[in-house]
Amino acid sequence: RERALLWCVLVAAWEAAWGQLRYSVPEEMPKGSFVGDVAKDLGLELPALRDRDLSILDRGRTQYFALHGKTGHLVTAERIDREQLCESVQRCVLRCEVIVEGEMQVYGIEVEITDTNDNAPSFREAETELRMSETTAPGSRFPLARAHDPDSGRNSLQSYELSGDEHFSLAVQAGPGGDQRPELVLAKALDREEAAFHELVLRASDGGEPARTGTARIRVAVLDANDNAPVFSQAEYTLRVPEDVPVGSTLVTVTATDADEGIYGRVKYSFHTVSVKASQIFQPDTETGAITLVRSLDFEEGDSHELEVQARDGGGLFDTAKVAITVTDVNDNAPELTVSSSLSAISEDAPPGTVVALLHVQDRDSGANGEVRCSIAERLPFRLEKSFEDYYRVVTARELDREEVAEYNVTVRAADGGSPALWSSAVLALRVLDVNDNAPVFAEARYSARLPENNAAGALVLTVRAADADWGQNARVRYRLSEGRVRGAPLSSYVSVQAETGALTGDVKVTGPLDYEEGKYYEATVEGKDGGGLSAHAKVHIDILDVNDNAPTV
Repeated sequence: RERALLWCVLVAAWEAAWGQLRYSVPEEMPKGSFVGDVAKDLGLELPALRDRDLSILDRGRTQYFALHGKTGHLVTAERIDREQLCESVQRCVLRCEVIVEGEMQVYGIEVEITDTNDNAPSFREAETELRMSETTAPGSRFPLARAHDPDSGRNSLQSYELSGDEHFSLAVQAGPGGDQRPELVLAKALDREEAAFHELVLRASDGGEPARTGTARIRVAVLDANDNAPVFSQAEYTLRVPEDVPVGSTLVTVTATDADEGIYGRVKYSFHTVSVKASQIFQPDTETGAITLVRSLDFEEGDSHELEVQARDGGGLFDTAKVAITVTDVNDNAPELTVSSSLSAISEDAPPGTVVALLHVQDRDSGANGEVRCSIAERLPFRLEKSFEDYYRVVTARELDREEVAEYNVTVRAADGGSPALWSSAVLALRVLDVNDNAPVFAEARYSARLPENNAAGALVLTVRAADADWGQNARVRYRLSEGRVRGAPLSSYVSVQAETGALTGDVKVTGPLDYEEGKYYEATVEGKDGGGLSAHAKVHIDILDVNDNAPTV
């Protein structure tokens, strides 16, 4: 344990293949203990960490690790108890995901929590009483309650020892899973008149250095003859139960019979060997042998349970039977769809394949109930691409056109394979930014007007109009006359155009009023240019109307 508390006992291995890092750390390390240099292992330079925004994804579950933004070091966020997290798992692995925001890249991290010998073997009951008939034959065996040590490997339970009386010895049998099952063996015939009770001590030891031990006191009461033990109708009961079976339901009834009469033939049922979790879910009826459900089942927390039921008569004789319960999955979990990263706006000239969002999807069910398919409406110019494991990218499927659609609400739907299927969705709001890809367009290619001679100063001739499909500054059109000359004078000396409105007016301040006798018509070209530099042109033809302003000359 002292070595487990050293701050520098770490990293067993790491590998970056397939975007995966692996580390190991002993349990019970203090908060803030170093786990691994994620930035170094991913090849990220320290000065670039701030720009790339390296962080651990939060999907609503307990975070056992933290990431230092300045150093890129992965450290423990709290003291980790391996036995609490991985009660029945030999290899305890915690997983998290790290996202590099600047690259929209996700990396998986696996941290193996290695065991330290921080738990001693213990018995559920510190004192046990066995009742044996004095006619019990030497060599008879009696199963004893097993000790439990939540540690793993050599730190777990390794051996049993018995002390206290020459009438008994200890035998240890290997179970189907390699577990040790202690049995009390009667080595010498009992004589109630000689001794009515025998006091024994059963010691369980683990393989740690130093070893830890736990003891249970066994008191053997010697009874008068009871020559028939209960016998179960079958040695093993096997059943399959859906996880949504109601609390209070009777799952199975075990039955044992005893050929004796009276108190020696009356059988009571109890759990002999059962895990702490199973004892909180199932409960036996001591009189009938019915096993009922006292807490809801959850396939995702445990898909099987094994119970050992004991039938004991009034004389202390007993039989045991195994009850194997398999929990079947029900589609009771909808897919969980999380937006890990997304854009709020995109330029309309973005090339096809531009990433606009990164999504994560998971379903806690198994089999077809846990298989998730994601989709986007076909009419939208976006598609889904598989990224890393359960991550998807939303990318543009074709070029966008702001003048056609200025804003999208992209709904991503995730549905599982259950029947009926469960689903969830996420909506991505995306604005399309304008690019100056549309030139102004005049309402008419050629404008005509008629103006009497001797016009007043600033008289309106006509108004030209040009429209631009772009937005903002790119759609703002300004007008001007193209350069030209009439009778040696600049064109702007005769007519002018308002830059903002496109209104053409006669200009008499420079050349005086228009005179029919000097020119019967004028032609000009008007240019309309938007804020992005694109332009269009229109022709303007002005006829001058004669006014009787000249007397006859003789």
